[in-house]
Amino acid sequence: MVIAKTFDSALKQRRSFYAISKDSVISDVEIQSLITDAVKYTPSAFNSQSARVIVLFGAQHDRLWDITKETLRPLVPADKFSSTEEKVDGFKNGYGTVLFFEDQDTVAGLQTAYPLYKDNFPVWSLESSGMLQSNVWMMLEAAGFGVNLQHYNPLIDGKVRETWNVPSGWKLLAEMPFGKPLAEPDRKDFLPVEDRLKIYK
Repeated sequence: MVIAKTFDSALKQRRSFYAISKDSVISDVEIQSLITDAVKYTPSAFNSQSARVIVLFGAQHDRLWDITKETLRPLVPADKFSSTEEKVDGFKNGYGTVLFFEDQDTVAGLQTAYPLYKDNFPVWSLESSGMLQSNVWMMLEAAGFGVNLQHYNPLIDGKVRETWNVPSGWKLLAEMPFGKPLAEPDRKDFLPVEDRLKIYK
């Protein structure tokens, strides 16, 4: 598989792409390989490897966003639902979705085994998931996909668990639709780096 961008260029160009299509830029096998590497090699506290991922393609991807839309329908005023529907349909227009979970049974086991760090393990679990989400995003970006990250959890948790037989200990943290980009994202502004980074020698 040819990666279209270097890590540095992918990092600089990584943005939230909302205009995406059902076309792919690489094969499903190559997508699976990228995500497998990210899951396998992203670090975790105490090497707990608590991340869990489900990748949805085709009709399964569409089903997720239909579930999301129907979950939101009774919660959003009818006169405002059209904009919500348009937004969710934009995610459905993508090629696939990555669902990110953390295994709470693994976290609880670490809390029992290392009580001194009990309060830290949930935080470290979220940090590890954040790294995994970033790694997957960067790898998909480098391959040429447009990607964005959503958080319709916990509203959709029950239906997701039921539909894809998700183990009870897996906690849904994020949903990442991706597809071939159709348009450039809006310009992004940056705060002065010197206000955010300090270096001492």
